[in-house]
Amino acid sequence: MPQTRKRDYYEVLTVEREATSDEIKSAYRKAALKWHPDRNPENKPEAEEKFRESTEAYSVLSDQNKRAAYDRFGHAGVSGAGGDGGFDASIFEGFQDIFGGMFGFEDLFGGGRGGQGRSQRGADLRYDMTLTFEEAAHGMRTKIKIPRLEFCESCDGSGAKAGTGVTTCEQCRGRGQVVYQQGFFSVTRTCSACRGSGQIIRERCPTCRGQGRIEKQRTIELAIPAGVGTDTRLRVTGEGEAGSPGAPAGDLYVVLTVKEHQFFERHGSDLYGMIAISYAQATLGADIGVPGLVGEERLRIPESTQTGTTFKIKGKGLHDPHGGARGDLYYSVRVVTPAKLSKEQRRIMMELAQTLPAENKPVERNSSFFNKVKDIFG
Repeated sequence: MPQTRKRDYYEVLTVEREATSDEIKSAYRKAALKWHPDRNPENKPEAEEKFRESTEAYSVLSDQNKRAAYDRFGHAGVSGAGGDGGFDASIFEGFQDIFGGMFGFEDLFGGGRGGQGRSQRGADLRYDMTLTFEEAAHGMRTKIKIPRLEFCESCDGSGAKAGTGVTTCEQCRGRGQVVYQQGFFSVTRTCSACRGSGQIIRERCPTCRGQGRIEKQRTIELAIPAGVGTDTRLRVTGEGEAGSPGAPAGDLYVVLTVKEHQFFERHGSDLYGMIAISYAQATLGADIGVPGLVGEERLRIPESTQTGTTFKIKGKGLHDPHGGARGDLYYSVRVVTPAKLSKEQRRIMMELAQTLPAENKPVERNSSFFNKVKDIFG
């Protein structure tokens, strides 16, 4: 049964996102027993698909690292991490006490996947990075250092001591799996002799101790586009850990956190700020300088400007990291009442007050002025 979109793994197993490992395992037992094709002869295609889907979900949620990547990045975070079909058949080994010999895995999944250990994709890595607001706004190139598993140069990733090589495992004949016939069914399990690699190392490489990979610190140059924000995820293909020989490396995911600006507040690519102006500037109008992302911007304050009035400086906001139009810069003004007046200022103000009408009427809640003040002062 073809699928156009993968379902959420928690939904597949009908568990909450906070479910424990035991709860996930129990849910999978129920799903596997319910959907095994041999128990659904009347609707075998659908049962096979449900069984595969449940198994794939369990193979991710039962693994602490894969589950963390899935919770963070969804299906993209574990793409390719489960092998052919999205899961590893070796997970069934923990269910033999419940399933017994009822599962014909080789028949169900299209035969044994010989040498599975030799084609395992490298693990994805995550790197958390904190940027200043200015660094995120303008973009930058930087270098980061990450520890990761790379191929051992001493043995070229084989795990065998130089000059000794490897031999084909006699127990599984290089397939990495052994098939046991139980009545009408066959059970496929990972070969215990070679642990699924299909090969036997006679003399281990002293550098990597037969693992074929060794931990090293790698310096990677990273280009951060202008306008990125907190939780932006940058994918660097092939810069994760090395896979098994012949398999691709994993990917590196750089997750960004951007510090807040001193007075700008971000909404998408637009920036919002507040500027204080004097009573005289608000009354008579003024041309003032305000901070921008790059140097000073000019802002024209017209006569009779009221507290809460917002002005836009077009195209002076943040760049769109996806290539869209640049955002705008918005400034709301707050008229500041003098805290202390000189005798001369008081005299002039009193003369002015005699010429101005008194404004002591209550402001209605649905008025534009009331709403502006509420937005400014919360």
